[in-house]
Amino acid sequence: MSTNDPKKPFQMIREFTLADWFTLGNAICGTGAMFSIMTYLQTGLVTHVYYACWLVLAAFIFDVLDGRIARWRQKTSVLGRELDSLADVISFGVAPALIAYGCGMQGLYDRVILTAFVACGVSRLARYNVTAEAFSQEGQGKVKHFEGTPIPTSLLLVGVLGLAASQGALHQALWFGSVSIAGFTLHPLVLMFAVSGSLMVSRIRIPKL
Repeated sequence: MSTNDPKKPFQMIREFTLADWFTLGNAICGTGAMFSIMTYLQTGLVTHVYYACWLVLAAFIFDVLDGRIARWRQKTSVLGRELDSLADVISFGVAPALIAYGCGMQGLYDRVILTAFVACGVSRLARYNVTAEAFSQEGQGKVKHFEGTPIPTSLLLVGVLGLAASQGALHQALWFGSVSIAGFTLHPLVLMFAVSGSLMVSRIRIPKL
């Protein structure tokens, strides 16, 4: 009689590889960034904007390390790929959009663009996962290039927001000001999110390092 119990406690966690734990670190940092920007909205202390930006950078470091560790240990899985995508949505999709909102991009058009940015990031990751799955089934190995810019490039947008915060360019003082269109507000600075989202869902081929 087999003594193996298919329902061991914490079985899913037991299956995590070392790289998966680093991926969770990515998601944790992204979540922390969102809490930090919400704290800024509550307190008005700009220090929390800096915390949010630094946490997105920390998420990026975890994102780089999980890939390197997976290659070093030669352990990759479908679970790991899906986990990585979900963490990236949090840290490089939702968190940057919330940071932008917290910094003052709160008009109707701003919110539409920030929402579209997140949607583009989700679509980009889904397309990559489907491509990776197709390559795996066809026996062609790993994906050798990205289609569209990778979602972690949103770290550049967060860097711009961190710089703006350091110069006091928040809310009414946002760079490039604001414009009113049909009674609703648009901050031109938010257009960098529109460009980033468009590049993510483009067909531009970028070699995967």
